[in-house]
Formats: sequence, structure tokens, C-alpha cells
Amino acid sequence: MQYLLLIYGSEERWEALTPEEERAVYARYGELERELAARGGLTGGAELRPAATATTVRVRDGETLVTDGPFAETREQLGGFFQVECESLEEALEIARRIPAAEDGAVEVRPQHVRAAP
Repeated sequence: MQYLLLIYGSEERWEALTPEEERAVYARYGELERELAARGGLTGGAELRPAATATTVRVRDGETLVTDGPFAETREQLGGFFQVECESLEEALEIARRIPAAEDGAVEVRPQHVRAAP
């Protein structure tokens, strides 16, 4: 089953890291990505640009509303994701535990809904 691991953290905290601290965090992400890719479990993923670069689209009563910025102001922002193939939820949770942002932010683990083609 495929799972989406949504990575949330504080953009302010990330921006406050020294270059050395940032490199160390990226090294940990890289190690995890390489391990998942080697076993065929990584099916996608990306780091996202800051929430301020987001655009939110809503359609209400047939009218399209476009707003600059994220849907809601929060202390933690969606910063990236991994898409992984796992045998079980427990395996996906173990991967999520290893994501550096889980140590001071959060990783939401969500199974993907697979629909049969029409």
C-alpha cells in the first residue's frame, strides 16, 4: 500500500539553522531517501517552498476565489512529503519516525486511496 508522509515543521526554526546545522539535517534526509530508494519503497517526494509562496483556490457558489498564502495560519507548515510503498501501517510509521522533522514538528502518515479505473 502507498502512504503519503506529510512533513510539518516550523519555517522560522528552519530559517534559524546555521549552514552547518542545515547541512546535517539534509544529510539525514538524503540517507533516508537513498535507503528507501534502494529497497524500492520511495515512489515520490519533495521539499516544498515556504508557505508564503502558496496560492489557495476555493470555489464557492460557482465563484473561484484565489488567495495568496496557505489555507490557514499555523505554527507548523507543510514543508514536504515522501510517498512510500509499505507492507503495513507499522512500516510507514517506522519510516515517519526517522524523518528529522518528526523530532520538533510532525509527520502525518496517510494511506492513499486507490480507485479502480473506470
